[in-house]
Amino acid sequence: MSQLVRVQNFMLSADGFGAGEGQSLEAPFGHAEDASVKLPADLGAWAFATAHWPGRTDGAGSLGLDDYFTRDFARNIGAEIMGRNKCGPQRGPWENLDWQGWWGDDPPFHTPVFVLTHHHRPSFTLSDTTFHFIDAKPADALRQAKEAADGKDVRIGGGVATVRQFLDADLIDTMHVAVAPIEIGQGERLWTSPDELLDRFHLESVPSASGVTHLLFWRR
Repeated sequence: MSQLVRVQNFMLSADGFGAGEGQSLEAPFGHAEDASVKLPADLGAWAFATAHWPGRTDGAGSLGLDDYFTRDFARNIGAEIMGRNKCGPQRGPWENLDWQGWWGDDPPFHTPVFVLTHHHRPSFTLSDTTFHFIDAKPADALRQAKEAADGKDVRIGGGVATVRQFLDADLIDTMHVAVAPIEIGQGERLWTSPDELLDRFHLESVPSASGVTHLLFWRR
């Protein structure tokens, strides 16, 4: 079986935004134009409610369609590539090496993670996840991630700019995007319409009882 490059459980607003403006330590997803929008809660409510949301330990949560996608998040994933903005709010040189991400001592990745950055930082390991910091174009980053994945798939984890980079380089095989029924109005936008990708991908739209719509893309 060939290695796939996948986007999995990527969360967007109905107007195509994956985050608001003004990312900070206190607000990892930034803020929205409308103060009533609570990021990331409104984007991710469908996933946070499921039984298999990573890190859930209370034995509760919903089953069904949404839970299928949270269960699928880690299936056959051997490595992840993410942008620096997903890793943390710092910009420029890494001045605070004590900062090791938003996820605490046990990140939800459980694979090697390659963080795209123009500034060197030594690798570090938390639990069973090792973070490598690389200054690389998408094709080179993917080569390194595929080697580390040992035959399994590579997940492009985001944020928006990173997914866009890999789409523009035509390196993504399948993509699952969960579109929440909210509008943000400004911030980091993946698309104006998912139809923009139909020249390269098939698309199936699957509505869920939670109100989110799951968009499934696969190569033509």
